Amino acid sequence: MNMEHLLYDYLVASGMTDVTAKYINLVSLLLLLLILAVLIDLITSKVIIKLFTQFSDKTKTKFDDLLVKNRVPQNVAHIIPLLLILEVIPKIFIDFPKLENIIEKGLKVFAIVLTLWIARSLLRAFKDYFKTLPRLNDKPIDSYIQVFMIFAWSLGILSAFAIITGIEFIEFITTIGAASAIIILVFKDTILGFVASIQVSINDMVRIGDWITFEKYGADGDVIEINLSTVKVQNFDKTITTIPTYALISDSFKNWRGMEESAGRRIKRALNIKLDSIKHLSNEEVEQLKEIQLITSYLNARQSDIITYNNENNINKELLLNGRNLTNIGVFRKYMETYIENHSGTNKEMMIMVRQLAPTAHGIPIEMYAFSSDKRWQNYEYIMADIFDHLIASVPYFNLKIFELPSNSSFTDLNKAHGSDNE
Repeated sequence: MNMEHLLYDYLVASGMTDVTAKYINLVSLLLLLLILAVLIDLITSKVIIKLFTQFSDKTKTKFDDLLVKNRVPQNVAHIIPLLLILEVIPKIFIDFPKLENIIEKGLKVFAIVLTLWIARSLLRAFKDYFKTLPRLNDKPIDSYIQVFMIFAWSLGILSAFAIITGIEFIEFITTIGAASAIIILVFKDTILGFVASIQVSINDMVRIGDWITFEKYGADGDVIEINLSTVKVQNFDKTITTIPTYALISDSFKNWRGMEESAGRRIKRALNIKLDSIKHLSNEEVEQLKEIQLITSYLNARQSDIITYNNENNINKELLLNGRNLTNIGVFRKYMETYIENHSGTNKEMMIMVRQLAPTAHGIPIEMYAFSSDKRWQNYEYIMADIFDHLIASVPYFNLKIFELPSNSSFTDLNKAHGSDNE
């Protein structure tokens, strides 16, 4: 007498029909197997979790604690009852071969899913552990794990399809390869997005929460979602802009993450000075400029050095061009630099520079390069405006003029002047 037919033989002997006895025998054995599997799963889970917990309490590393936190032992414990069910199922369904085949395929698919669950929980434990290591703080661990899980799920889905269809895995992959041309044509955007998302993740180009500016798509705001096909940006006016994921690697955009993570926000702006207002300074003009307190000490030191040099080299100063001289634009450049260094809104630990750029048809640009200590947009704009309000108003004190294109009123005034001359 077989164990799998124990109840069946008893029911048939009691006068029950053959078909009814088979079904009752099947249901009874399934209930018994289910109860046994649940009990084994509970016992195994408790034993493995207890052993893991005891082991983790005795070790100094945090990795085993993270394994417990991410339910790795609990997921591993499900393997034992699954193996038991796979072993017993052929005996329970001995009278139902077609149903046995369906159940076995379902259990094998579940085994693939369970493997992926274990892999995901294990990778999460690795992710949490890597984030505790200082040397990996700046590495996109989340992105690497996401890419790995994409490949793992893809492999798992292909394996599940191969099991369900009954085709050998190698043959299944070969068939998909033959149909790849059609797949690429139909899923072109998805494939492009998939490849782009991998590159974006590996190169850590964009993260959720990054402020990006993408002029081509009119996006200027925070990234709120990244998926295979699109990147969603919430602009500062609360509108949502959707960008194709592959555009992040095919087009140019700005990511302001570096600015937000740095100690300041860059201020880079120039004043265009009219070329015909630039000149050498006489001693009298230098004395007048010494009244500007920010550059008094600078002018004293520079004038002393210049006079010493000119005297030692017998320079004829009847002509101002001879020898060494101060210029109004050079003194103004020094004033800009000193003013910015003393401004309360600039970060003194980051670069502060005032430089002269190449002359253009619009004059000679004197560019300020510094960083505001406050990175918030509204405050940053206030600091930058406050600095340039002062600098623009300071230009006339150095007998300089800011270049601006003539307006209609300029030509009107010129015509009036010519008209009065003709009279």
